[in-house]
Amino acid sequence: MAAKAVVSEIAYRVNSSPFRASTLFRRSAKTVRCQCYCSQSRKNGAPNFGLFFDIDGVIVRGKHILPGAREAFKLLTDKNGKFWVPSVFLTNAGNTLRQYKAKKLSEWLGIQVDPEQVVMSHSPLQMFRQFMDKHVLVSGQGPTLQIAKCLGFTKVSTIDDLRDAFPKLDMVDHERRQAALCAFEKYFPKIDVVLLLGEPVRWETNLQIIIDVLVTNGRPSEAPSVIPFPHIPVLACNMDLLWMAEAPMPRFGHGCFLNCLESLYYKITGYPLKYTTLIGKPSELTYHHSENILQDEAHKLGLPGVKRIYAIGDNPETDIYGANLFNRYLCKKHANALSQKKRVNRQGQEVSEDDDNEKPENINSDLCSSSLWSEQCESILVCTGVYNHSDRHVAKPPLLDHNHRDFIMDPQLKTPNTTVGDVLEAVQDVFRKEGIITL
Repeated sequence: MAAKAVVSEIAYRVNSSPFRASTLFRRSAKTVRCQCYCSQSRKNGAPNFGLFFDIDGVIVRGKHILPGAREAFKLLTDKNGKFWVPSVFLTNAGNTLRQYKAKKLSEWLGIQVDPEQVVMSHSPLQMFRQFMDKHVLVSGQGPTLQIAKCLGFTKVSTIDDLRDAFPKLDMVDHERRQAALCAFEKYFPKIDVVLLLGEPVRWETNLQIIIDVLVTNGRPSEAPSVIPFPHIPVLACNMDLLWMAEAPMPRFGHGCFLNCLESLYYKITGYPLKYTTLIGKPSELTYHHSENILQDEAHKLGLPGVKRIYAIGDNPETDIYGANLFNRYLCKKHANALSQKKRVNRQGQEVSEDDDNEKPENINSDLCSSSLWSEQCESILVCTGVYNHSDRHVAKPPLLDHNHRDFIMDPQLKTPNTTVGDVLEAVQDVFRKEGIITL
């Protein structure tokens, strides 16, 4: 870590709260230079890089904006608060609509963030068209019904809908037990798909009802004679075991809820819970979707595209793992595309591997996707959220793994390309790497 980053980290840890006025005063000198970055950077030509920003632990903790966040985004926007560097906010949160998250980001940062720049954990579900007309049971918190319908699902029931239709299922809390029977039980439409958007408020109710649906093949009105396996499709978003809010220690995330669900299902049935898809960071599918969004943002700015992506996050298990996993894909994809480009041009003039300013025209459409345009994804870890710089000095079991069980444990994927104090230092580091003049 650079000396400047170390000094910033020490100063940050000395101040017990990241929101203290002394910390903000320490940042004020950096604020003075913000407008200089924008004017100088434009002299260096149009940017061909883009940024992925995590939100919780990078920009805010809970409802409080972190020091340096506003200054960081002043570097990326013009005097009107409009982005001149393609940027996408990639969060594992799934308890709200992206337009609401964009509105909150705009208020926090004092700039214009469009809903199209926000990728929620559930955003890639739009690609699963085969499930849109199925009857879906949705679990989570916030406006779950509205979220599911905005994604394209047409037949949606919530956990509360099932609890009302089957009042005998939720029996843990005696005060919530419903004495009245429901004559509609046997007529309730079969559940075809279970959709897990995020951690619910009442875990015991959701765990019970979801397992009831899985072991009855979507018909919890009566006990099955044989437990069906494989079970009906399960689509899960957000595998974060932990996330950072205002508390001094990380809080349970949806990954903890999934861990409980998997364990209980296996304990009860003897079968492993199978996911049709797992999306949200660190899923490669989420990064594919986000990269397409980033390329769209570049085109809106009149840029040809993004060649390098810098992913800034606070969680080595999701933000860093996912960015590094996607980088492996991009490097392999780009190498294969260049190799095929040479083969298809073998009869004519051979195309140099260095000449990658244009997308190849004589190869299949898959290789002409936006993923060919991006060549690499570099991970940047900040120390303002789940990751604590002092963690490296704490003895831990050598095989401690917070990733979801369906992802391989690879220490290299959890190792960032760069570690900095906060998001402002992260943006400054990107500018240095891109040769943008700083004053």
